[in-house]
Amino acid sequence: MSSLAERLRGVIKSGSGIGDPGSDVSPIASPESRLPNPGSDAAEVLGGEWRESRGHRFLVVDRKYTPGYRHGRVSIADCLPPQDGAWPRLELLCGTGPRGGASLHGVRSRLLFLDLETTGLAGGAGTYAFLVGCGWFDSASACFRLRQFFLSDFAAERALLESVAELADGTACVVTYNGKTFDLPLIETRFVLQRMSTPFAELPHVDMLHPARRMWREDDGECRLTSLERTLCGHEREGDVPGFEIPSRYFRYVRSGDARPLEAVLEHNRLDIVSLAMLTARAAQLLDDGPASATTSREALGMGRLYERAGLVSDALGAFARATQADATRVRADALRAQAILLRRLRRYEEAASCWRELLGGRDCPESHAREAAEALAVHHEHRARDLDAARRFALQSLRLEATTARREATKYRLSRIERKLGAAPHAEAPPLFQ
Repeated sequence: MSSLAERLRGVIKSGSGIGDPGSDVSPIASPESRLPNPGSDAAEVLGGEWRESRGHRFLVVDRKYTPGYRHGRVSIADCLPPQDGAWPRLELLCGTGPRGGASLHGVRSRLLFLDLETTGLAGGAGTYAFLVGCGWFDSASACFRLRQFFLSDFAAERALLESVAELADGTACVVTYNGKTFDLPLIETRFVLQRMSTPFAELPHVDMLHPARRMWREDDGECRLTSLERTLCGHEREGDVPGFEIPSRYFRYVRSGDARPLEAVLEHNRLDIVSLAMLTARAAQLLDDGPASATTSREALGMGRLYERAGLVSDALGAFARATQADATRVRADALRAQAILLRRLRRYEEAASCWRELLGGRDCPESHAREAAEALAVHHEHRARDLDAARRFALQSLRLEATTARREATKYRLSRIERKLGAAPHAEAPPLFQ
């Protein structure tokens, strides 16, 4: 039997054709050994210009979107932030607000919208960003500017990252879509591997995926950026390259030097950044205008949760109240539950109890919400309203609903205590109550 080393040598020898221009197999050698010198036509094909630093070249592609540029129904002019460069309540999107967190206003007020295209979707040290897309609103020209850094030669990564860091200097906040788990960790890893300080470490970060889920995701729908682009902006992409196909297109360019398959990749990246900017503008403007600006009940519910997290109690209650007007029973139930919990936290117990009753009496109320409402009303009537008959009735109602063993035991204990107070027979001797 041959040794493992001999078998590996045989595999390497027989696979020497991998990575040839005509091969459909993705290269398995290190990026340093596979990346060719920049193709002479890449700048012309992709509409950019070469920049050289430390003896290595990378491509920079600049685009400017004027105020009249329309992305579906929405124009750049509709999305421009105030003159100081940021929306007043933008902090709510990154989890800060009046209770704490650095202000995003002042000299360093520019927002940087970031999106990466990478050699893989799994992340890790072996995955790198071959395209770094950055967008920002230019207050001087009232335009949206977009700059893409394309890595055609792996040896130029450090030079490219230096240019990205230079652009990020003076930025108040970085905005991504799912960047908390992918884009920022990946690019920060590249900075670390190049022994450089990441420019994003101390910046506030808005990952718009999470506010978007709160405000716009349907019960049975996805929350993809392209889906929101279609529903909120009215823009339908034509001929867009699927995300899973992007790494293979890049490796095809690496093998052949033909940049034409990358035209669609750069356009995909540009559309993602423009959509992200418009999505952020819409969310920030809604939060600034207040609960009355919500166009749907789900939007109002999401706004309420963002207000509540920031400690803006009055706005949160207003948004929840607006969401309770929903025809969709699940949205209405979620809004009533959120409203009741917030009112209880504020010790406005009678108002909270009213919300719990309305929730419990609603049609198609989710069983988990109904159980929580019945338990809350049992506690309220036992300890605050001092109405033991009502407390007993709500405890029994809670007991009939599905619950964990611990919850059922707690409810049985409460029911026994209430019945002792009433002087009634133990609930085990009253079988009709549990049928």
